[in-house]
Amino acid sequence: MDDALLISHVERFNRAVGTGYFGPMIAAFAPTAEMVFEGVTAGPFVDRQAISDAYARQPPTDEVRLLGSPRSEDGAIVADYAWAGDERRAGRMILTARDGMITRLIVTVE
Repeated sequence: MDDALLISHVERFNRAVGTGYFGPMIAAFAPTAEMVFEGVTAGPFVDRQAISDAYARQPPTDEVRLLGSPRSEDGAIVADYAWAGDERRAGRMILTARDGMITRLIVTVE
């Protein structure tokens, strides 16, 4: 699995937070992708349109920073992350992909 996929996702996410335009970030999700949050009451969001709608309804206001290099675990790309405004570990991002598209993204909030 290509660790660069998670790095690219975070770069697109951070650009979207700065511009308010999430289109390029959403386009990297497969049409049938799923986005799951663990530790907060949000989602799951199933399919690209549901993910897009979720970001439109409640756009994030802070960028994220990966803590360390992404690593492969059980067929997924995993990395710890922090909110840029805090810098303390906030949880993990667990990304699964196929053919260069995100098929599942789990974001844990700890």
